[in-house]
Amino acid sequence: MASPVFTGENYQAWAVKMTSFLEGHDLWETVEDDYEVAPLPDNPTMNQIKLHKERTTRRAKAKSCLYAAVSPTIFTRIMKCDSTKAIWDFLKEEYEGDEKIRGMKVLNLLREFERQ
Repeated sequence: MASPVFTGENYQAWAVKMTSFLEGHDLWETVEDDYEVAPLPDNPTMNQIKLHKERTTRRAKAKSCLYAAVSPTIFTRIMKCDSTKAIWDFLKEEYEGDEKIRGMKVLNLLREFERQ
C-alpha cells in the first residue's frame, strides 16, 4: 500500500492518513517518541544487537516513508531535518497554520460579501 502524498494542500487530511499509514507499519512510535538509538556497548549481547538494529531500521523506514509521502518541492524543505519528529513538526508548523489562516481569510471574505 502506497503512502498518501502531500502536495502542500489539505494538510489535516494528509496528516490523519499518514498517521494511520505509519501506525499500520509499526513506525508511528518513531515520530511520537523521537527516540535516539544509543550506540552499542562494548561486547553487546545478541539481544542488544537485535534491538539496536531493529530501532535503527525502524527510524530509517519511517524517515523514508515521510520522504516518499511529500512532493519534490516539499521534500527539498524537509530533507535537512534530522529525525522523523523534526520532519513531522516542520510540516505541521508550516502547513497546519497556513490552512487556519486561509480558513480565516475565507470567513472574513464571506462576512464582507454578506454585508454588501
